[in-house]
Amino acid sequence: MKKIVKIMLATLLVLSTFTACSKSEKAKERSVNIAIQPSAAFIPIYVAKEKGWIEEALASSQVKVNWQEFESGPPINESFAAGLSDIGLTGDVPTVSAFAAGQKVEIVGVPGNGPDAYAMLAKADNDAINSPADLKGKKIATVVGSTGHNLAKKLVDKYGMTMDDIELVNISAGDVGIVLSTGQVEAAVIWEPNVTRLVDNGTAKVIAYGSETTLRGTNTFLARKAFTKDNGDIISVILEQYARAAAAVPTLDEETLQKVADDFKLTPDQIKKLFPKYGMPVQCDDTDTAALQDTCQFLVSIGKLLEEYDVSDHVNNSYFEASNAKQYIK
Repeated sequence: MKKIVKIMLATLLVLSTFTACSKSEKAKERSVNIAIQPSAAFIPIYVAKEKGWIEEALASSQVKVNWQEFESGPPINESFAAGLSDIGLTGDVPTVSAFAAGQKVEIVGVPGNGPDAYAMLAKADNDAINSPADLKGKKIATVVGSTGHNLAKKLVDKYGMTMDDIELVNISAGDVGIVLSTGQVEAAVIWEPNVTRLVDNGTAKVIAYGSETTLRGTNTFLARKAFTKDNGDIISVILEQYARAAAAVPTLDEETLQKVADDFKLTPDQIKKLFPKYGMPVQCDDTDTAALQDTCQFLVSIGKLLEEYDVSDHVNNSYFEASNAKQYIK
């Protein structure tokens, strides 16, 4: 009888140990929800996605990668607020607006910046409009409250005018081609890949680039603090693989290049043309932080934000420092 009891106890011990191990292994399983959008500044994230590099790099840590695709930054902010996205790539205005709204997110990096990714356009065959100087008393279309609006203001100021000297027309980004081609406005300010599409299809011509002003066009990696608190290693891997993808773009194989072009509804040649317009530092340095502060000041000036705050309070480069991203950055 004692022998049977001993056997039963031994069996129970083995089973309990197995169950404990199973629960422990299950507890180690994690997931990350990555929010992306087809902005040309984020070409490398689509490369990493098509290559499966982030999944591959996180496999040993038992992390499941979930991709979430959005059309623009504001819906990504809504997803953050609902706790549905963990890390996302977004522009300067959604970034600055997120902090102003009290969202518990932080800047963990800069996927891309590029003043020449923003441009003022005129109708291709409008010989009367060749410079912002030709726009006094004219209509300029942009997305009010966007980086395009910021550039429009900077260009108007540079050419000795004020916003009272032009008529600002609020449109959606997708309507730029329509308002230009139909003559509803004399100029429009927009960003890539819209600029390349409209110039290449003969609708528009560029009359000024962002680099003519102090605009930097800084985009960010935003991440939820509730996620980064216990998953900093995941953030570091994503930044590293993004840097790896950015380094790979110039010599990207044709199959992957075509897939990425399809993601953006562009041609491979257009992707090659767009990519050099961006710097991709991955780390958020003082220059990019200052650029985001400029965006904050702009939004306050047009009444979109109530008051200015210090953007640097929301920058956390520790995940970049803990990563191996530097090996891929020239």
